Amino acid sequence: MVRNPAVAGMFYSGSRTQLLKEMEKMIPDSPDKIEAIGAVVPHAGYMYSGYVAGEVYSRLKPRGTYVILSPNHTGLGEPFACSTEPWKTPLGAVEVDHGLVGAIMEKTALVTEDPMAHIREHSIEVQIPFIQMTSPEARIVPITIMYGGFAQLREVAGAIASAIKESGRDAMIVASSDMTHYEPRHSAERKDKLAIEKVIELDAEGLLKVVRRENISMCGCVPAAIMLLAAKELGASKGELIKYTDSGETTGDTHQVVGYAGIVVY
Repeated sequence: MVRNPAVAGMFYSGSRTQLLKEMEKMIPDSPDKIEAIGAVVPHAGYMYSGYVAGEVYSRLKPRGTYVILSPNHTGLGEPFACSTEPWKTPLGAVEVDHGLVGAIMEKTALVTEDPMAHIREHSIEVQIPFIQMTSPEARIVPITIMYGGFAQLREVAGAIASAIKESGRDAMIVASSDMTHYEPRHSAERKDKLAIEKVIELDAEGLLKVVRRENISMCGCVPAAIMLLAAKELGASKGELIKYTDSGETTGDTHQVVGYAGIVVY
C-alpha cells in the first residue's frame, strides 16, 4: 500500500514538472546550513507559505530521517497516529523509517499505527516535497496528533528522543504548523510574536499556556510542544526565527490573515 497525495493539484502543483519549478523558486541557495534538531514549518498552500517553508529547508543540514509531527485537521483516527506505508508525491515516493517508527511505538503505547488519520490530512504531505528536494535519500516518520494532556505530550516526546538516541539515527523533528488564523494583521502579528518567543526559548509548557491565554489559533501548537520537549532531550539549547509572514502578502487582504513562521531549534 502507498499513501497517495490528498492535496496535490490544490496546495501545490500536481505535475512533477510544475512542482519542480515551484520548488526551485521557493528554495533559495543557502550555503550556511544549520545542524538543526527541530523546526517549526508552515503547511498552507505553497502560494501562501511555501517561501517560508523553502527558506527553512534551505537552511537545514540534510538529514537521513525526518520525524514529522502534525496536527489532525480532519478528526479522523487515533489521537497519536503514525503511518508505515510509503508516501507518494508528484516527485516520487518517500519511504518510512520503519525501524524508528517501531522503536517509538515500543516506548509508548500512545503512538499507534492508523492510516485513517493520514488519509486526508495535508499538514505532513506538504512538507514532503521540500524534503525530497533538499534530502533526496531521506526517510520519514509521520505522526499526526489530535490532542493530549501535557503528561502525554512529554511521554511521546520522550519516546521520540529516546528512539532517536538509541538508534543512532541522523534525524531531526519537524513540527508542521501555521500560526494565527483569520485575524487582522496587527492582531495576528502581536499574538504570533508571543508564541514564537516561547518556541525560541524552547519553552513547550509556556507555548501551550500563551496559546490558551491569548486564544492563539496556532493549529500545530501541540506538535510544536512535543518537538520542543524532544529537541531539548536531544541537546537543543536555542531557537531562531528564520522567516515570518502572513497570507496578506499574497492576497493583499490584511483584515483576515493567516500567519506563517519558520523556526529552527538547535
